[in-house]
Amino acid sequence: MSDVRDALGRVGHDRLASALAACGRAEFTGELRVSGRPGGAFHLRDGLVVAARSPGAPGPDVLLLRSDRIDAGRWADLVQESGGARWPAAALVARGYAGATQLRVVCVMALQDAAFAIAAGRVDACEHIAGTEPHAPVPVGEAPARLMQDAARKLAALATLPCPVSPEGQRPRPAPPTGRRLTPLQQDLLTHADGRRTARDLAFRVGRGVYTVTVEVARMLAEGFLECPGTPAPIPVRLPPHLRAVEHREPPPGPPPVPPAAPTALPRRERPPGPPRETPSGPPPGPPPVPPAAPTALPRRESPPGPPPESRPGPPPGSPPVLPPEPLPAPPPEPTVLPRREPGASGITEALAPPRHGASWKGFFRLRHQAAE
Repeated sequence: MSDVRDALGRVGHDRLASALAACGRAEFTGELRVSGRPGGAFHLRDGLVVAARSPGAPGPDVLLLRSDRIDAGRWADLVQESGGARWPAAALVARGYAGATQLRVVCVMALQDAAFAIAAGRVDACEHIAGTEPHAPVPVGEAPARLMQDAARKLAALATLPCPVSPEGQRPRPAPPTGRRLTPLQQDLLTHADGRRTARDLAFRVGRGVYTVTVEVARMLAEGFLECPGTPAPIPVRLPPHLRAVEHREPPPGPPPVPPAAPTALPRRERPPGPPRETPSGPPPGPPPVPPAAPTALPRRESPPGPPPESRPGPPPGSPPVLPPEPLPAPPPEPTVLPRREPGASGITEALAPPRHGASWKGFFRLRHQAAE
């Protein structure tokens, strides 16, 4: 159905209309061959279209033979009497099988039907060929612009139907009986519709124009006399066991992950994991040790270690015995107030009073040193 609605907007339709218009302006005489699907050809004389043929539409000979006015045997005899002419118009009139006016009407119908079939299909290219003669021309040709306007009107009218179809698209088949009466054309279409023939095939079968048959098929589809086969159900695909197991393990798709919010502070650097620490089996550790207090006095100077007593040399014979050193006096207590500055601390003694003599621990050491000497 979309093919019918999109036919007017195709590039090929505009290409065909432009080529025919150019032939009309140039008063071209010859054949405009159209390649595509179904394709066809237009025969022009002095810029007017006098004949058109297409494999997508019945020609005048098919329309005449399917009308039961003449059978195939008599038609072959007329062609032989006319020297192999494809359209023995004079012999048909002379034998009384058709009148001259009737033949002209059949030729005009075939011309317009072929133009509709070409315009409703796909147009790939147009080629000009000079020096060709049509086999069933009309006495008065059609203007190219008027011919294309008529084809566009038919396409637009077909697209407005409730169930539009294309001439070479859908393949209808009979629907369940509805009990309503059918026209002779509808009865013929219902007889030949088997789900394999398109509207173009049915037009050749019943000997009617492809546009007329296409419109009637669309109406019968809307009224329920015909139906189009539905789309076949897809064939289920069975996966191998190993792929089936993988498919079952995959979790169902969930909602997309939410991006994390921007951090408001720098993240804390974590220490890399290491081997676990061994837990001691003894009692739990107590509080950390208290550091020792600052010393309130100068530490006592220890004498360097000497050799063991056994290895020390004894005093020479006749020498006086060596007395052990006397213990040092205890240091004075730490003062609680600042000491008073004594005169002479700066070393200037010219203007000072005579020094006071008194005992002190420094003098004690000085006296002891002099006694030792």
